[in-house]
Amino acid sequence: MEDVIIIGGSFAGLTAAMQLGRARRKVTVLDTGLNRNRYAEAAHNIFGHDGTSPRELLARAREQISAYPTVKLINAKAEKAAGNTDDFRITTSDGADIAGRRLILSYGIVDEFPDLPGFAEAWGKTVIHCPFCHGYEVAGKRWGLVYSSPMSLHGPALYSHWTDDITLFLDGHEIIDAERSKLEKRGVRIVDAPLGAIEQEGGSIRAVVLNDGSSIALDALYAHPRNRPSANLNEQLGLETRETPTGIMLAVNEMQATSREGVYAAGDLAMAMHSVTFATNAGSIAAMGALQSITE
Repeated sequence: MEDVIIIGGSFAGLTAAMQLGRARRKVTVLDTGLNRNRYAEAAHNIFGHDGTSPRELLARAREQISAYPTVKLINAKAEKAAGNTDDFRITTSDGADIAGRRLILSYGIVDEFPDLPGFAEAWGKTVIHCPFCHGYEVAGKRWGLVYSSPMSLHGPALYSHWTDDITLFLDGHEIIDAERSKLEKRGVRIVDAPLGAIEQEGGSIRAVVLNDGSSIALDALYAHPRNRPSANLNEQLGLETRETPTGIMLAVNEMQATSREGVYAAGDLAMAMHSVTFATNAGSIAAMGALQSITE
């Protein structure tokens, strides 16, 4: 029996695995290789690794973790989760059964792209979600923001640190006159019409095309599509969730423990703010929480 089964081998999961491996605990990591930021060419705001591709960062981590004899990395999808503390059972897509004393869920989330031609092709490149992650490279250029919720109205104030050329695309939504006036006083252009397509080439956005055929040239477009957990194991385990502006996250305490004893969660699955740095921090805390639980 494993001490800990980690489901999801991206930044949070691999950080937890390394911490537990160094504590000489038996760990199995199940991963599909579909990390959320695989679309991005570079990851930023990572101490000592700014601008390194997510693929390279994960490959280095897997190589380093493989040196710990108590840690197993398995390329497989976890299909079923059941059991309780000291006797959790995971069934993989190839029919294997794995038993473990504790679980760490770090399988992340998936973004539900709108049915908008060109959106998926440019996602993570010039159709992006975080100015701290990607804003520096397009600073001073033409930015757009797609309205997705009232939270979107706070975006232009934040983006003004990087550019003064901002267009808000309401995409058919309505906002109150007071908010419209506030944005216009900031110099934000507001486009009411629904979007028709993203004009892009090799992931580089050229323009937003409206449904009337007109277009507005851009260099970057910020969007916040709805997201959801990338697997339903949290539902199988009956875990409590919390609403975020763009989806749901698993409810956890300060040690990343979920509402079910013996189950921990880390990474985008369990936080509203998404970044590699936050994910690795949460993975480390989840490992410590699981280890503390076992030793107690």
